[in-house]
Amino acid sequence: MGKTYEGGAPLAEVVRSGFVEGVHRGSVVVLDASGAPVATAGDVTSPIFPRSASKPMQAIGMLRAGLSLTDPADLALVSASHAGEQFHLERVAALLADAGLDESALHCPPDLPVGEAARAAVLRAGGGPTRIQMNCSGKHTGMLLTCQVAGWPLDGYWRPEHPLQQGLRAAIEEFTGEEAAAEGVDGCGAPVLAVSLTGLAGAYLRLVSADAGSVPRAVADAMRAYPEIVGGTEADDTRLMRGIPGMLAKVGAEGVIAAALPGVGAVALKVDDGAGRARMPVLVSALRRLGVDAPVLTEYAEVPLFGGGVPVGAVTPLW
Repeated sequence: MGKTYEGGAPLAEVVRSGFVEGVHRGSVVVLDASGAPVATAGDVTSPIFPRSASKPMQAIGMLRAGLSLTDPADLALVSASHAGEQFHLERVAALLADAGLDESALHCPPDLPVGEAARAAVLRAGGGPTRIQMNCSGKHTGMLLTCQVAGWPLDGYWRPEHPLQQGLRAAIEEFTGEEAAAEGVDGCGAPVLAVSLTGLAGAYLRLVSADAGSVPRAVADAMRAYPEIVGGTEADDTRLMRGIPGMLAKVGAEGVIAAALPGVGAVALKVDDGAGRARMPVLVSALRRLGVDAPVLTEYAEVPLFGGGVPVGAVTPLW
């Protein structure tokens, strides 16, 4: 692409006690069911790091390399940014054990759960960071299992030159329809590739439009069938998929989210300052431009602000 992300437009404002105390800028693209743009704001053609919103495409790359999972819930876990709830941790541990591995094989760094309740429970019990609690441990477990079945070395599986990562790069570039403009190191230590928001939205549209029985459809179906595994009991993408039949959604760090609904369209957005609180109100506004509505969207239409423990304002969309 040869471009640098130019920054976004005002997408949401922060209103406290009737006073606008801040504005979140960012970029968003809305595609219809054919992939044509319905609406845009900001810079939707320059590359950004989708972060964990790339995980469904990475899961496709793993399946194409030979990963075989008999339980679709495990495929959802490989595509997940899990909250570190007990059912997440038990499933990761079981996959590793079945492969003759333990969490020492994971390259993702030790961490506390990202879910507030799960993190608080660990701290109350006197626990601390572990690799298996890191929200990308499901993806890393899938990477290890893929290497085993493909006959690739487990050592260095996270390095960009490893055949595993080369295959995952090919899947991301295929589904976004773009050559990666840059490569970085994600928070979990695995590669992250820069593509545009338009490419990201198009990838999600291709996932939900894929033929039944195909590899891409298997990933989309697993995520939609097990939304709690993809995020967590109260995660934003989990609640979207649980509340809107057919919806595929996945958050990414730094204010990214992508979502698609078969026969309707897709959305991808990034909040420039990485604020997660602005992400959902803007997504609701974008989905409504596609005619999507559901009670869960009403719940996310604005994010309340508190003063002294009572609501005094909200983060609301400007776009």
